[in-house]
Amino acid sequence: MIEKFVKRTQFESHQDFIDNYDIIVPENFNFAYDVADEWASTHPDKRALCWTNDKGAHRDLTFGELKMLSDRTASFFQSTGIGKGDKVMLILKRSIEFWQTILALHKIGAIAIPATHLLTDKDIIYRNNAADIKAIVVTEDDNLTEHVNLAMAKSPSVQHRIMVGENIPEGWIDFHQGVKNAAPFVRPPQVNTNGDIMILYFTSGTTGQPKMVIHDFTYPLGHITTAKYWHNLHENSVHLTVADTGWAKAVWGKLYGQWIVGACVFVYDFEGRFIPEDMLRMISTYKVTSFCAPPTIFRFLIREDLSRYDLSALEYCTTAGEALNPSVFDTFYRQTGIKMMEAFGQTETAPTIITFPWIVPKPGSMGVPNPLYKMDLLTHDGRSAEDGEQGEIVFYTDEKRPLALFMGYFRDEELTRQVYADNLYHTGDMAWRDEEGYYWFVGRTDDVIKSSGYRIGPFEVESAVMTHPAVVECAITGVPDEIRGQVIKATIVLADEYRTKADDTLAKEIQKHVKNVTAPYKYPRIIEFVSELPKTISGKIRRVEIREKNK
Repeated sequence: MIEKFVKRTQFESHQDFIDNYDIIVPENFNFAYDVADEWASTHPDKRALCWTNDKGAHRDLTFGELKMLSDRTASFFQSTGIGKGDKVMLILKRSIEFWQTILALHKIGAIAIPATHLLTDKDIIYRNNAADIKAIVVTEDDNLTEHVNLAMAKSPSVQHRIMVGENIPEGWIDFHQGVKNAAPFVRPPQVNTNGDIMILYFTSGTTGQPKMVIHDFTYPLGHITTAKYWHNLHENSVHLTVADTGWAKAVWGKLYGQWIVGACVFVYDFEGRFIPEDMLRMISTYKVTSFCAPPTIFRFLIREDLSRYDLSALEYCTTAGEALNPSVFDTFYRQTGIKMMEAFGQTETAPTIITFPWIVPKPGSMGVPNPLYKMDLLTHDGRSAEDGEQGEIVFYTDEKRPLALFMGYFRDEELTRQVYADNLYHTGDMAWRDEEGYYWFVGRTDDVIKSSGYRIGPFEVESAVMTHPAVVECAITGVPDEIRGQVIKATIVLADEYRTKADDTLAKEIQKHVKNVTAPYKYPRIIEFVSELPKTISGKIRRVEIREKNK
């Protein structure tokens, strides 16, 4: 399958990859028809999805079964009046129905809006009205049902509430019954062009209301790089990405690139908090070969006795979302023999900086640029940064717009122009490049601390603080200072066994520790112990809220 879209899949060197890696973009490409249904036509019994949950249920879906289910689901949506360009919000957690539903929306040219089940009625009202959402599809959940019901009075665009479950409330449509009774699906004559909106994500920034990121129908092709050259997948892979379907990371690792490559997507559908033992048991039982998770997950996993689990099928591990602490990398490597491979990207992009399979990973480094993107680091005075110098990650689109770069922020031309104008996209993320061409994350442009002439990124200090055994979470911010301009403050959540020791002695111990593991000028002069950190709904630390308190 991948050979249809990539001119070459094998390369003799990294320079050969840079020079010759290219993706073929068919006219009017539609992932549901051109990939999922194509597998169903050529290999109908090939396993596409391996789904299990924390209650012991298990189900495999082949591509042939997915075609049948997505066709019926598309017909069901059409019967409710949902069609091309209509916006449908999907709040389906890790339910197996997510995959047939998003394929069905692609098949009729509707716009999928994946969303998290953590939304309140106020969040739902904002999203409904900002995007003119026509229908909401949710998995059975009493809290979620209540929030959607409360939102309806202030959501005039919403015509349908559709539920995946057994106990269907009044005013809701039964998803399974609708799919079961659907007429045979007839493909619309003109589903989409490459430039139509396919998917929309509300991305929660650390300031202001969530932005509406839109991607066109070529977006899945940008994730060939994700699956083939970051996750290192092949047709016999069983790949697990830890992500709720409400976040963009889910389509990075649980859908597009994986199926283009021909891998099986493994889904562990669990409620409540993450339990490391359960995750390891699933990896062992279902012979997962490739695993991707944020560094936080790996921090929990290495606390377990990994020798108790059969991880012999595991071939490859990847991580993204935050800087990887070298001690986590080393411990996991020592216990498994597998080196974690990092990457960097945004909801607005696919992975743009990647530790490719043929590159020796440097723990904490994001890797090297994805050759599909023309990248640069711009200093605060507009120069291209030299090695060792911090700059903002930017992408030039004067030669061509790279696959998977967003179309803009929906219905917000001004916000789009602030970050993407004159063929230059500003990511808002700071990094520096070492002498071997590896890139290292610093922080958001508005999070960088300027102290005594130094420009200090919060991530590098947080990584140092996090190596102390007392620290569970940490946020680094700058506090105004008359002499230094700013001084570094660490807002820290302690491990349970240290909470009774939250005093000046422990603060000084952490300060001394940081001086020993990183440059002394980066140590936090102020330390505050708190029970929790302020976060967005997607789990990003709201440093802006901490900064406001420090003014």
